[in-house]
Amino acid sequence: MVICPGIGNHSEKHYIRTFVDYAQKDGYRCAVLNHLGALPNIELTSPRMFTYGCTWEFAAMVGYIKRAYAQTQLIVVGFSLGGNIVCKFLGENMSNQERVLCCVSVCQGYSALRAQETFLQWDQFRRFYNFLMADNMKKIILSHRHSLFVGNSVKMIAGDLGRLYTATSLMQIDDNIMRKFHGHSSLKEYYEKESCVHYIHNVNVPLLLVNAADDPLVHDSLLKIPRTLAEKKPNVIFALTLHGGHLGFFKGAVLFPKPLTWMDKVIVSYANAICQWQKQKPPCQSDHLSESTCTKEKA
Repeated sequence: MVICPGIGNHSEKHYIRTFVDYAQKDGYRCAVLNHLGALPNIELTSPRMFTYGCTWEFAAMVGYIKRAYAQTQLIVVGFSLGGNIVCKFLGENMSNQERVLCCVSVCQGYSALRAQETFLQWDQFRRFYNFLMADNMKKIILSHRHSLFVGNSVKMIAGDLGRLYTATSLMQIDDNIMRKFHGHSSLKEYYEKESCVHYIHNVNVPLLLVNAADDPLVHDSLLKIPRTLAEKKPNVIFALTLHGGHLGFFKGAVLFPKPLTWMDKVIVSYANAICQWQKQKPPCQSDHLSESTCTKEKA
């Protein structure tokens, strides 16, 4: 399993450690991407960090896994922002789907451009969650300010940091800071290029998209994207639960839920089903056999 966590998250986050532990007990080897700049006490070595849809780091990790384990097949898992990254990664280059058995995306928003229209609304406390995430992004950026702003003029540094300190939403941070790391001329262009909505239709491996109706970050209007995709493509399953919040899906008591969530079990169960299906496929359906070979075997 190659796993991509949510915004500002890494392999030490509790929900990632819980899922990895459960998956490993079921026999899977796991590799988790540490988003560039997200790990505390690890300094950046260049003036760039993770963004909403940059697939470079995830591609590097997957490439290493493929080289190190030449006979293995991959199950791709993405949580929240990580779901956007893995779907974009698989769809932007068809070769990225080689040796991939399936992909699972949990609680992603599919289109940052459409999401920004709802992020400042107060229903389900969406504006409050936006503020909290913006505050966390501020802390991450400021912890690496000596690496991120190196080479800029003193005036440029002061201006960027000033806008960063006063930002109260992710959109302000993205517009004033994040888009500049990759040279985007506007926030609209940045969100257009970084969203998986323009690539996800190219994913041909089995794809499970999971969202919750009460997710405070993903507005209901965004769910038309996975719903339409599932109607058009037979390899896609869209599952929408009534409850689950954003990466919640907890079980047990309200105040003291169990650390192992319903979603952890769903991902592993889906992966097990795909692995079993792969083993039982007739030889003529194997990816490496040509259509003529399949025809000869049937004859």
